[in-house]
Amino acid sequence: MFRYYLAYKPYGVLNQFTDSLGRLTLASLYNFPQDVYPVGRLDIDSEGLLLLTNDKSINHRLLNPKFRHEKTYWVQVEGDITDEAIEKLKKGVTIRVDGKLYHTLPARAFRFANEPNLPERNPPIRFRKNIPTSWISLSIVEGKKHQVRKMTAAVGFPTLRLVRSQIQGLSLENMQIGEVRELSAQEVYEKLFGEKKTEQAK
Repeated sequence: MFRYYLAYKPYGVLNQFTDSLGRLTLASLYNFPQDVYPVGRLDIDSEGLLLLTNDKSINHRLLNPKFRHEKTYWVQVEGDITDEAIEKLKKGVTIRVDGKLYHTLPARAFRFANEPNLPERNPPIRFRKNIPTSWISLSIVEGKKHQVRKMTAAVGFPTLRLVRSQIQGLSLENMQIGEVRELSAQEVYEKLFGEKKTEQAK
């Protein structure tokens, strides 16, 4: 049987199941089946939505650049972010990827009027006195390494906290940090691809 899980990965947890240095891994969240793996990256300093499955067709479609599935991140940045910076993020910015300059594709971005409703991070971020912070939503269809952090830095507002809130129609809504939910194939395919799919054997 194909299995599908949504996890709210905490800060400080590796996006894998084993680690030779003894750091926390996804195995600390749930007793996942041995053939289930995370789809895509979410680095140790980032939090949020992670899809895990043994359905390799999901992995192929979500990670293939030609399909361009949207991922949304809620980002706390250092400083009072400006409208000009938001517009630059929307149009795309130049970052360095694998030692080469790369211009990101157009994105959706806006500033939150109020801090989004998220559980507190453990440990909390380190605030610097007299320097404000702000929250933005940034939706991209790419997945370059550390892309969101590089994008906010490129417009002058370094990332302090990074939470992936959504992958297409799958979201963190009402989930707590460290929570894992098992989903049906039908729910996953409808929310990711707008398709109907029933459970099937491997």
